Amino acid sequence: MQLSSVVTSPKLLLQLCISTVQCFLSSVFSKVRYWTTGACKGTSSALSPVDNKLDQKEIQNATIPTSVNYHFTRKCNYKCGFCFHTAKTSFVLPLEEAKRGLKLLKESGMEKINFSGGEPFLHDKGEFLGKLVQFCKQDLQLPSVSIVSNGSMIKEKWFQKYGDYLDILAVSCDSFDEETNQLIGRAQGRKSHLDSLYKIRNWCQQYKVAFKINSVINTFNVDEDMVESITQLAPCRWKVFQCLLIDGENAGEKALREAERFIISEQQFQEFLDRHSSVSCLVPESNEKMRNSYLILDEYMRFLDCREGRKDPSKSILDVGVKDAICFSGFDENMFLKRGGKYLWSKADMKLEW
Repeated sequence: MQLSSVVTSPKLLLQLCISTVQCFLSSVFSKVRYWTTGACKGTSSALSPVDNKLDQKEIQNATIPTSVNYHFTRKCNYKCGFCFHTAKTSFVLPLEEAKRGLKLLKESGMEKINFSGGEPFLHDKGEFLGKLVQFCKQDLQLPSVSIVSNGSMIKEKWFQKYGDYLDILAVSCDSFDEETNQLIGRAQGRKSHLDSLYKIRNWCQQYKVAFKINSVINTFNVDEDMVESITQLAPCRWKVFQCLLIDGENAGEKALREAERFIISEQQFQEFLDRHSSVSCLVPESNEKMRNSYLILDEYMRFLDCREGRKDPSKSILDVGVKDAICFSGFDENMFLKRGGKYLWSKADMKLEW
């Protein structure tokens, strides 16, 4: 049917034009609201002086970065097939710039910093990491300073120098079978990943650092029974993740990994959790809980928004400040709390038996 047969008067034509314009503006406003939803509280509908003031209020009321994960390097000596933060650059900020960013985060309300990678002990043989850990605990006096590592590069002398400033050390271990770790890529050559894990567990106890284990459940370990090994190691927390796909990292044309073969279903993940329900320190994280519930800073100190299944970076906090950048983080604070993101994370409060 032709338009001329429907529109029979100038009045109807005008209404049609108005309706079209309204639909267009509605779409634009919807996009604006989407960009500012999640990390910034309230809604945005710009274009007027009043609305510009609302934008400023959103920045002022932005999420407080209570717990932040700083992936200061992407380089790693392991080749885990499902890795979702891959070596797409070799960039690492200068030490003083990294400290400046950490100070900005503290001034914005940060209580916990977690250093990760890549492999954080790889850069400068762990000295860069150690200096950041010391700065955060000694100068910024953060309640909690933690690290996630594969454990392969850690030396006892690092604990001797920096152990006092570290609250929690998490070591990633996906299997207690060496062959399975080799299949996953959680290894460097034929070096034993499990030997490193047990050695670090002992060092943590000796130097009074809370010991944690992170495991990614995937097709190669989903049927494994880890109860005995986890019970023996007795970590303060055992974080169990469902393998997650991130476009551009471990999925898609531009990805450095192809993790599709590692993916398990929600049912498989739940069955694994059910079999390990007797482990009191187990903290499960499904894809739903994990995807948007972390404040992630990349090597340029940009927040990464994962809401679209990929990592969309904000501007760097070093350029625009924390409150401006965090509005583009996609952070879901409710899910952060729901998954138990806030817990006793200072070793002074854990009352652990050393």
